[in-house]
Amino acid sequence: MRKIGWKRAFCDMIAVAGSISCALSALALDALPCFPRGEEYAFYAGASSSARRETSEAPFAYKLTELTAGESVRYSGQRYAEIAERFDAKLLFTETVGGVTNYYLYSPFLGDGIALNGVCVNLHVAAGREETVVGTPIIFGGY
Repeated sequence: MRKIGWKRAFCDMIAVAGSISCALSALALDALPCFPRGEEYAFYAGASSSARRETSEAPFAYKLTELTAGESVRYSGQRYAEIAERFDAKLLFTETVGGVTNYYLYSPFLGDGIALNGVCVNLHVAAGREETVVGTPIIFGGY
């Protein structure tokens, strides 16, 4: 039986530690919240308008431990232009209901979207006078 030297064993340990570190980093990056903190951060479990909605004070920890189908955040004031620019998002279509303008967009920086009106939407901004709600792929339920 051939003996492995301590240098080789050390290098093998460093390689294994590096691989584990890369895997954990990838997991952590996937768990990062999509949006900057706002007044309320919510996650959706399920892919329909009746999806279970959970709010969290610790979005990173929540995404790290729970499976989510989407997320949203509520901000005070009108923030559509800022969000569209931050995500380099292309405006697909809009609709206005009850004083709230809904902007449906596609961003190359966000994940998969859903098909609405024959296009792929992965960013939804609902902007009123007093607040803006942002969600991906869309805002599920009410806002």
